[in-house]
Amino acid sequence: MKAAYIKRPGPTDALLYGNFSDPEPGDQEVLVRVGASAVNPVDTYIRSGMISLPIPLPYIPGLDFAGTVEAVGPGVKGRKPGDRVWGTNRGLMGRQGTCAEYVVANEGEIYRSPQGVPDDDLAALACVGITAHLGLFQHAQLKPDETLFVTGGSGGVGSSVVQMAKIRGARVITTARTKAKADICRKFGADEVIRYKEQNVAEAVRKLVPGGIHVWFETTRQPNFELTVPLLCQGGRMVIMAGRDAAPAFPVGPFYVKDCRLLGYALFNTSAAIQARCARDINQWVGQGRLRAHICKTMPLSDAAQAHRIQEQNTIQGMGTLSGKIILKP
Repeated sequence: MKAAYIKRPGPTDALLYGNFSDPEPGDQEVLVRVGASAVNPVDTYIRSGMISLPIPLPYIPGLDFAGTVEAVGPGVKGRKPGDRVWGTNRGLMGRQGTCAEYVVANEGEIYRSPQGVPDDDLAALACVGITAHLGLFQHAQLKPDETLFVTGGSGGVGSSVVQMAKIRGARVITTARTKAKADICRKFGADEVIRYKEQNVAEAVRKLVPGGIHVWFETTRQPNFELTVPLLCQGGRMVIMAGRDAAPAFPVGPFYVKDCRLLGYALFNTSAAIQARCARDINQWVGQGRLRAHICKTMPLSDAAQAHRIQEQNTIQGMGTLSGKIILKP
């Protein structure tokens, strides 16, 4: 098969494209012909060596995929060739990833694709959708009529958070860099959008929500607790899911006297059963048209190095030219 892979961690140029050995499904595994895979920031961290994780070498990066079942292992009961499926969390824990023509996954870690929903959309929603669902409902336990703030509502995770919070019945406030990105946030349902390059975020939040934010969903790698904590309401919750190397100052006093909670989590620590519950909701909402993927670029798999370069320029260098997900097509 064709795949994008590295022989050793390194810069984007280390990501090669060419022939790779075909994977074979084990007893309870499914072989999927990939229709689309998505690029996530963590893919670039692993490829570059910025995050040191055990990986096979040569290594195929990528967490997300959607496609069609090609073959199944002898122990598989609920999937058959021809089924359309999607999933995430592949290129971790010593597994090969999804930037390839084929991927293998355990039967319990893939989800049936809703009828009529393209592979591109499902791949784009896989990691970010489950991440958003976990943060909002498993951890923060967002309630209807609460006010939620999410940074970067036009991004991959951010756009999923905006839409799911609105499905739950919350009021949603978010930030955007440009007018175009602000328009995207509103398209996905945001009630208020703060243009952070032109407005003071703290002042705008205090004006919009004098009583404070119930749930603050932080999507950036460098959370600013000194900004955030004073903006939380009594009993407010803050969700963090990025920033392995971040070590920001933390205002302990203002945090604990308001009975606030700080909730951190990582997708790959979550059980398959819990992720499957998230996937069921995602499938329902996508099938109903209530949850939409936000795809910024669609590129051939042979351009995976360029896709990683664009992702790095935005995630690490903060260029602000990317909005939503990059999809790779084998």
